[in-house]
Amino acid sequence: MSKNMNTIRSVCVYCGSQPGRDPDHIAAGRALGRAIAAHGLRLVYGGGTRGIMGAVASGVLSNGGNVTGIIPEFLVDMEATRHSLGQLDELIVTEDMHARKHKMFERADAFITLPGGIGTLEEIVEIMTWAQLGRHEKPMVFANINGFWNPMLELLRHMREQGFIHTAERVQPLVIDNVEDIIPAIIEKVEGARDLDGADEVIAKL
Repeated sequence: MSKNMNTIRSVCVYCGSQPGRDPDHIAAGRALGRAIAAHGLRLVYGGGTRGIMGAVASGVLSNGGNVTGIIPEFLVDMEATRHSLGQLDELIVTEDMHARKHKMFERADAFITLPGGIGTLEEIVEIMTWAQLGRHEKPMVFANINGFWNPMLELLRHMREQGFIHTAERVQPLVIDNVEDIIPAIIEKVEGARDLDGADEVIAKL
């Protein structure tokens, strides 16, 4: 796994394959897709063409952006249709969920979590675990649409207070309520880290 990065070319979005009950979640997915395309970034996601997953991909594609879908064979007919998958710029079909998650990690420079269910939660928790273990320093974002992730954020706070999140400085996902602010915040974070790396190099040469 790569620990450092100097630029951002793609973002991985974790989210529900169902639409959920709040229409703002689907709207946020489409808006995030538009923002990803507008900034010239590639979407890396789980390949589903339904629910919030489909909304994000549609938002990217309908605005001229590029999409990589990564989906296990057994989910192709559950989370998508083979016809709709043919509209993606790139489709990677994996043998299982483990391979899917690892491939998504490799292809992405940052991770955004929109509302979703158990699978979505499991994906972002694994990414935070890898960050805690020092395996990467890629930006992580909770898109906290209408406070959806508040219970999760409270649990993380509780874990920290109880001393169960070691090296907590490595597990500091951005929490952003407004979906339009997400991509600019990620870019700013990456550029800020690059500037710090450059300053360290200059100081080292003195």
